[in-house]
Amino acid sequence: MAVESPCIALCRFDGKTGFCTGCLRTLPEAREWKKMTDHRRHQVIKERPRREKKLAQYARPEKERQ
Repeated sequence: MAVESPCIALCRFDGKTGFCTGCLRTLPEAREWKKMTDHRRHQVIKERPRREKKLAQYARPEKERQ
């Protein structure tokens, strides 16, 4: 079964993490999505929770991160 793109048409890449703030993929992952195997796509999707945490961590002021 094909894995659908997580894109929500809110493409803006975070400078610190490299993740899209909409779909949480990196720019290379977004570019290569159609060429990826379903196995690789599932790996990217499974990374979402970890990436979401990392993005949220960098959104907080540095003083609060410690």
